[in-house]
Amino acid sequence: MKAVVITTPGGPEVLKLQEVEDPEVKDDDVLIKVEATALNRADTLQRQGKYPPPKGESEYPGLECSGTILSLGKNVSRWKVGDQVCALISGGGYAEKVAVPAGQVLPIPPGVSLKDAASFPEVACTVWSTVFMTSKLSSGETFLIHGGSSGIGTFAIQIAKYFGVKVFVTAGSEEKLKACKDLGADVGINYKTEDFVARIKEETGGKGVDVILDNVGGPYFQKNLESLGIGGRLFIIGFMGGVKAEANISLLLAKRLTVQAAGLRSRSIEKKAEIVSDVEKNVWPAIAQGKVKPVVYKYFPLSEAGEAHKLMETSTHIGKVLLLA
Repeated sequence: MKAVVITTPGGPEVLKLQEVEDPEVKDDDVLIKVEATALNRADTLQRQGKYPPPKGESEYPGLECSGTILSLGKNVSRWKVGDQVCALISGGGYAEKVAVPAGQVLPIPPGVSLKDAASFPEVACTVWSTVFMTSKLSSGETFLIHGGSSGIGTFAIQIAKYFGVKVFVTAGSEEKLKACKDLGADVGINYKTEDFVARIKEETGGKGVDVILDNVGGPYFQKNLESLGIGGRLFIIGFMGGVKAEANISLLLAKRLTVQAAGLRSRSIEKKAEIVSDVEKNVWPAIAQGKVKPVVYKYFPLSEAGEAHKLMETSTHIGKVLLLA
């Protein structure tokens, strides 16, 4: 099969489509003929040599995919050859075929094309496992999403609105804020021209928000604590701004705040299966009803993975960038 290989750590130009061995299919796996895979920030870090795949996983990038089942491991009962599916994977999505533990496979949601379904597994599992399963975001609460126009952000806006949450987003341009509003965001804040803490205070009558989903990290830590209300929860899923922070931690005590963080890729197969099952039960109905839609900015062929990475690193995109196998 062909796969996108990171020929050496470096810039987008190091990604090359090459002929490689087919993946090994274990007893609990399904082999998927890939229709599409989606870019995630983690892929760009892996390309630079900063985020190696977990031990024993595919060395090729790609944390989600959609496609058709080609074969089954001997323990697999739910799926059959020919099923159209999408999946959460630990790597290997940038390829024509990928082997995936059966518990990480999802049916294509009704009304979504096979290729666009590749835009859902990673964002749905990330957002659901963090702000819903862990931070317990619930109807009537307020929620701030940093990077509202990202793949994670565009999904988080829609699923939060579906569950009756008031949504605040930050983004870096008026075009991105408009896209967020069109998806249902209640309040848009341009972080380049406005102080988001002041806006949050103003919009919430001084109370602050209940939950924040943050991918910036260090530079936002103190501001996030200031933006939370009593009993607020901060969930950190990335460090795009850096890992170091200086903060007044007395706010944690005064406002009874909780700070949480997690990655998805390094979780156990059992934990991923639990998250995927929860996503199918709680998120898939929202997609089936058309309340949560795929937001795809651009499609590239697998051979142009480097161009796709260049686009992602400019941060001009809104939603997901897909590679078609």
